[in-house]
Amino acid sequence: MNRLALLLLALGVAQSSATLGIDTIASISTSGFQCLKNNGYWFYIGRVGQSNGGIDQGGIQNIKNANSAVLSCMGAVDAYLFPCHSSGCASAKQQVINTVNALHNAGAKFGTLWLDVEIYNWGSDQGTNRQFILDMVAQCKSMGVTVGIYTNNNNWSSIVGINWNGVAAYPLWWANYNGAANFNNFVPFGGWSKPSIHQYQGDVKGACSVGNVDMNWYP
Repeated sequence: MNRLALLLLALGVAQSSATLGIDTIASISTSGFQCLKNNGYWFYIGRVGQSNGGIDQGGIQNIKNANSAVLSCMGAVDAYLFPCHSSGCASAKQQVINTVNALHNAGAKFGTLWLDVEIYNWGSDQGTNRQFILDMVAQCKSMGVTVGIYTNNNNWSSIVGINWNGVAAYPLWWANYNGAANFNNFVPFGGWSKPSIHQYQGDVKGACSVGNVDMNWYP
């Protein structure tokens, strides 16, 4: 993932410098992204694959708008896949195919596809869950897609076991709503010694009249 340094604007966090971004399922116009950039937000991660197996067309449009608004000034515009586990869902690999093809077909440029691993309809068999994640990662690699993992200690422990390190080679988007834009309270798990991104606050009113957003930071 690309990294750009910036001075942190007056956003109520303690660090003197940081790279801030948001993820949200709310619609954001091109002008909205331009406003966000002007207010110190430098990356965006949009939902594309949904937990019901569908494609979030609004998330794809957001990704296109984010790229249009910030041009080469955005640190990163990424996508995430919230996998479906219902009986009628496609396989892990097919869900990746559907997500990536939807992005490509729409002309939506993205850097990393983050795979969302959080407690929601996963089965109780950790071995099966591990294979599902490995299959998603393998499909990303076969399609030339940069891949990362979104999770935290509690989700990882429940879904695959806290010590399973099968995808530790890939960056971690760490979800921990402690309100601190840093990695200070991170406890290693799953083979990760530190995250790449910290989602430190959720469901807050965004700047520039954007709906509820999750706040993210990386150094």
